[in-house]
Amino acid sequence: MSLSHPQGNPQGALKQYHQVGVQAATAGASPHMLIQMLMQGVLDRVASAKGYMQRGEPEKGMLISKAISILDGLREALNRDAGGEIADNLDRLYDYCQHRLLQSNVENDPAILDEVTRLLRGIKGAWDTISDIQAGGAAPEAST
Repeated sequence: MSLSHPQGNPQGALKQYHQVGVQAATAGASPHMLIQMLMQGVLDRVASAKGYMQRGEPEKGMLISKAISILDGLREALNRDAGGEIADNLDRLYDYCQHRLLQSNVENDPAILDEVTRLLRGIKGAWDTISDIQAGGAAPEAST
């Protein structure tokens, strides 16, 4: 991939720079890290869509569509053979979030975006905890 000179199109150059960064980050990433990155990608797009929605700007639809596409990729990556009930539950959750994202776009309702964000942050938090444990960190203390 070649980078064009930024004087002609600063936004295009920034986009290319971002793509190179993403490619570099994903090249050596474990499957676990890729899931974390995808989850963060969904959350980032939903947050951006909410901002556009609140300002009445049409870009919200494109960002919601991208979030739905990422969720579709997460659904396809589920290992239903080894994942069992957990994979089935994640599939249903991702499907629910996709439907809610569509509904928020149609109804122009940022509260639905907040709901999806809360649901996915919980799942991403679980992935992050697994990553911390794998890296040698301690598991969070259970409250009694």
